[in-house]
Amino acid sequence: MKKTLNIGGKLLDLSTPQVMGIMNITPDSFYSESRVNQLDEAYKKAERMLSEGASILDLGGHSTRPGADAVSEEEERKRILPVVAMLCKNFPDAILSIDTFRASVARQAVDAGAHIINDIAGGNLDPQMFETVAALNVPYILMHSRGTPQTMKDLNQYEDLVTDVLRELQAKIYQLQQLGVKDIVADMGFGFAKNADQNYVLLNELKSFQALNVPILAGVSRKSMIWRKLNITPDQSLNGTTVLNTVALLNGASILRVHDVREAVEAVKLVGLLRHDY
Repeated sequence: MKKTLNIGGKLLDLSTPQVMGIMNITPDSFYSESRVNQLDEAYKKAERMLSEGASILDLGGHSTRPGADAVSEEEERKRILPVVAMLCKNFPDAILSIDTFRASVARQAVDAGAHIINDIAGGNLDPQMFETVAALNVPYILMHSRGTPQTMKDLNQYEDLVTDVLRELQAKIYQLQQLGVKDIVADMGFGFAKNADQNYVLLNELKSFQALNVPILAGVSRKSMIWRKLNITPDQSLNGTTVLNTVALLNGASILRVHDVREAVEAVKLVGLLRHDY
């Protein structure tokens, strides 16, 4: 399995799992503490996440939680681009990922200094995305999903969950590789066109996805698969998140996408000690 990502000519080593901190430049993301709506808030959150050990900051200007309202392309750009510029100026060594399903937003963000495209739609919502990624020559996080945030909850019927998700990801990885994309990360899309029980099946079978021969990203942080099962709230879901992040690491995840960086970094260190392999 590939264990590096080319970030502007520098290699990010994934032989030790890396932590990606979530920064939602939105007013409606499901976990309120992840939201930043002013440049000074974004600065403070980025500074804290980087000091706690985040290797990547993931910036999103369009909430993609199930049922989220659509945001115009212009509004998404207005939210994202000033934050990218500010972070590039103040944290020039930080790796910035752009959470978007729109090729034009991805292109402008990379032009402004971002390094990675994180597409929750896996190319489904913009036919130009794969060609744009290839042209930009940046790493691409390919997430498995179906439909849109408004329809995905009704599209969770599978003949065989693991086989179907694996097959759908493999087909897109092949398309991307045919276009010349060299750095691909696969994300199972926990909560996207999957119900809670299906999420746990995928997490338990995460090792099966090593057959894709690309790094695996796990994004379970504070999701409803935790708080609904425990009858708590997203605010109360840090402990459950750490438990599931640990399972993801033990099952081969190379990147953890999280709201709480310090706790995720600690999980990486302890699992490394347990396994003696990083």
